[in-house]
Amino acid sequence: MKKNIRRIFALLLITLSGYGYADSSYTLKGSQYLNEASLKLEQARAVAQKAYPGVIVEEALEHKLGGSGLRYSFDIRAHHMTHEVAVDAKTGQVLENVREPENDND
Repeated sequence: MKKNIRRIFALLLITLSGYGYADSSYTLKGSQYLNEASLKLEQARAVAQKAYPGVIVEEALEHKLGGSGLRYSFDIRAHHMTHEVAVDAKTGQVLENVREPENDND
């Protein structure tokens, strides 16, 4: 069972690097809050990618009402659309998964 999980994880990393996901050439906005988060950035990325597969084009860690009050926010681009996916930084729960307005896709 553990071997299968490792293989799936390795395949996921290879797949995500093909999307440009593994190349984090952008900076996490709100990185000063990382010590408050129970969920690591990599874990939150995986949750967000499961909720809406695509390329992460922007990410932030922010205090906002809802859930524990601390959330990772990801803009994920796929199929010519961008979704904002919010993941609670303490529980890993998906708090939001909504399509961004067309004019925000620039």
